[in-house]
Amino acid sequence: MRFHTSQMFFCYTSIDLKIMPEFVKPERRTAPNLDAPVAITMKKRISRSTFNDRLERMIEEIRRDIVTGKYAVGNYLPSESALARMYQLSNKSVRKGLERLVDEGLILKINRVGNRVIGTGNETAVTVTLGCSESIERDFELKRLLDDFHEQHPAIRVKTVKLVNPAGPANYLQMAEPYLVNGVVDVVTMNHMNFQEFIENDCLHMLEPLPADPDVYPFLRESFTFEGVPYVQPLAFSPVVLCYNKEHFRKAGVPEPDSTWTWNDALRVAERLARPGERFGIYFYLLSENRWPIFLLQSGTAFAWDENGEIDISDTPLMDNIRFVKRLIDHPYLFPKYLTESSDDVNQLFVQEKVSMMLSSYFSLNELKHTTIPYDISLLPYFDRPAALTVMIGMAVSRHSRRKDAALRLVRYFASRRVQQFIREETVSIPASKPVAEQVGGEKRKFNRPPHYSMFREHLPFLRTQKDLNLTNEQFFLVRNLLKKYWSGMIDEQTLCDEIRKQLRRPDFQKAAVKEE
Repeated sequence: MRFHTSQMFFCYTSIDLKIMPEFVKPERRTAPNLDAPVAITMKKRISRSTFNDRLERMIEEIRRDIVTGKYAVGNYLPSESALARMYQLSNKSVRKGLERLVDEGLILKINRVGNRVIGTGNETAVTVTLGCSESIERDFELKRLLDDFHEQHPAIRVKTVKLVNPAGPANYLQMAEPYLVNGVVDVVTMNHMNFQEFIENDCLHMLEPLPADPDVYPFLRESFTFEGVPYVQPLAFSPVVLCYNKEHFRKAGVPEPDSTWTWNDALRVAERLARPGERFGIYFYLLSENRWPIFLLQSGTAFAWDENGEIDISDTPLMDNIRFVKRLIDHPYLFPKYLTESSDDVNQLFVQEKVSMMLSSYFSLNELKHTTIPYDISLLPYFDRPAALTVMIGMAVSRHSRRKDAALRLVRYFASRRVQQFIREETVSIPASKPVAEQVGGEKRKFNRPPHYSMFREHLPFLRTQKDLNLTNEQFFLVRNLLKKYWSGMIDEQTLCDEIRKQLRRPDFQKAAVKEE
């Protein structure tokens, strides 16, 4: 698969290198702990650390002291034995760490004399380019984290490139390939569907294999692994949930949603919440790849080929649920006929109190952080059996990066307990680290966080992905386009079933048919 650079669009964003007031510089001679929990300040340390953490702390502190002039050019570092005692490392490990600084041009190893400082880092500073989606700044408080990364890694600068695909989510690979192959970016963010697209198009050679992270949820690790090799570091995830206005429920005199709600319950309550001409009962961006699949996944079935190599969805739970969605969106006052372009539009209507309930991810709830709207979340309503769609975000390193060591350090930073704790405390997003995500209590009321934030744990047994529909990425978006026509009234149910049967014919049967002709 080859693509033209004319098909891609990108824009550069500058990084404000000023340290935010929430971040406090670590005290001199106190080694930075990448696994330290992050609250309002980043001074808090933990006492226990692994061997690799101690080694990285030594490297980072020495590097910082050289860059800031504490160790001037021409001076010698403390002896290897002194460094070993200081950081609780073996002499062999210290030498291994100092070799990194030699490679960076900061020190020169002189046999039987010591390690002399030969550079300040200004002439050897490395710039890493991070390609990311537009929502990452919101989901992770990216600028604040990069400010902290620069503080911890003074010899590395991070430049961001927004990966914007005018063709939409169906062509992530088409957009990302020129960036990766030509070395435009060193690190990219991607979700689980993007990774699946890389697998299906045999493009994993563009990504650098990564070590497995034992702290992340197993389902996250598995979603970014192929044939036993991890290629993407999971950073955060979210189930899709039902978000609702608590005040609307109170004034309508109806109980708030709970885990027993079916979709019929949701529609019945939505009718009581709706105020014709004033507000609607429920709304969501139906065509989002993280919304419409919910209804198909909750059917308890998947797309399956018959003995003729065809898929027939007529008279199946899949069609029943597709039909339900049409009934919902065609309701005159439950679901607004608003030509939304993204979930951001839905969030705005919710904040304006034009909608009482919406489907949302924890990522999207970051849009409500600084509002005063009284909201909470609940498990998704279901049909016969619960099922929740999950969204996963991670970071990958380009195999073509010319700054691979620095790129790997950036990924490791985002995977550290320090950053995972920050995501837990400073955003509504759910960190990928299981110990951090599931910790109980300790949160300060810094912003408008849903009271039932920890409810995501109840979703875990029911989490599904688009892959569970038994479709390739290409087939997935083909089905989406057909459903868009059906839900818009452009084709009827019979035509929908016929087109799915024709367009999703199994590839080996298609080839056989061509030969017969």
